[in-house]
Amino acid sequence: MMDAIQKSMLEKIADLHEVPEGAYNIRSNGALAGRNTTANIDIVTKQDKPGIDIIIKPGTKNESVHIPVILSESGLNDCVYNDFYIGEGADVVIVAGCGIHNCGTDTSEHDGIHTFFIGKNAKVKYIEKHYGEGDGTGEKILNPTTIVHIDEGGYMEMETTQIKGVDSTIRDTQADLKDGASLVIKEKIMTHGNQTAETNFVVNLDGVDSSANVISRSVAKDSSKQVFNSKICGNNKCYGHTECDAILMDNGHVNAVPSLEANDLDASLIHEAAIGKIAGEQLIKLMTLGLTEHEAEEQIINGFMK
Repeated sequence: MMDAIQKSMLEKIADLHEVPEGAYNIRSNGALAGRNTTANIDIVTKQDKPGIDIIIKPGTKNESVHIPVILSESGLNDCVYNDFYIGEGADVVIVAGCGIHNCGTDTSEHDGIHTFFIGKNAKVKYIEKHYGEGDGTGEKILNPTTIVHIDEGGYMEMETTQIKGVDSTIRDTQADLKDGASLVIKEKIMTHGNQTAETNFVVNLDGVDSSANVISRSVAKDSSKQVFNSKICGNNKCYGHTECDAILMDNGHVNAVPSLEANDLDASLIHEAAIGKIAGEQLIKLMTLGLTEHEAEEQIINGFMK
C-alpha cells in the first residue's frame, strides 16, 4: 500500500491516478510495490543484481509498460538495472521516471541503468520524467543511464523531462543503430537555485540509411549550471542532427558542446546550438496584454519547453 505522498509522486512522474492497465512494475523505496504482466509482456526480477527484465513478444501492438520509481525515505540510495527486450515488429509505449520526496537531512539518490534491445522493425516510444520535492535539506540526486541498441528498421522516440526539484543529475545516453534504424530524442530540463545538470549523448550511426535527431530544450535559472554534450558519429551512409536551445535567467550558466564525427563519405551531419536570455520585446508584448513581468516570463518558458 502506498501513502498519499507516494501516490502524489506517482501522478507527477507517470501521470497515474490509479493502478495502470496493462503491464507495470512499481518500485517504492527500494522494494517492489506492485507488478502486473500480460500475455505479450513479461516482467522478471533479476537474480544477480537489482532490477528487472521486460520482455515484449514479437508483433505486440497497442500495449504499454509503466515502470515508475518512488523514493520517499531520506538517505536512501537506490540503483536498478532494467533491460528491455522488444521483439521484432512490436509497437509499444514504455513510461518510466523517478520521483524523490526528501524531507530529511540526508541525500536521496536513484541511479537507473536502462538497456534497450529493439528488434527488427520494432517501434518504441519511451517517456521518462524526473521530479524532486520536499522541504528537507537533504539533496535529491538522479543519474539515469540509457543504452540503446536498434536493429534493422527499428525506431525509438525518447521523451525525457526534468523540470523541478532535482539538485544534481548526470544523464548519459548511448546508442547504436543498424541499417534503416531511427532514433529521436527530445529532452527538456529546467534548473534553479544551485542545481547542476549534465547531459551526455553519444550516438553511433552504423547502418546504411540510419538516422538520429537529438533535440534539447533547457532553462537555467538563479545560479544553476548546465552542461550539454552531444556527439553523433556517422559511420555509414546516414543522417544525423543535434540541436541545443537554452534560455538563461538570473545568473544561470549553460555550456553546450554539440559534436559531429563523419567516418563515411555519405554521412550527412548537422549541429545547432543557441543560448540566450528572453528577448525584451517578447516580455513587452505580453505585458501590454496585462501580464506582469513574472507572468510573461512563465508564459514564454512554458511555450519554449513544450
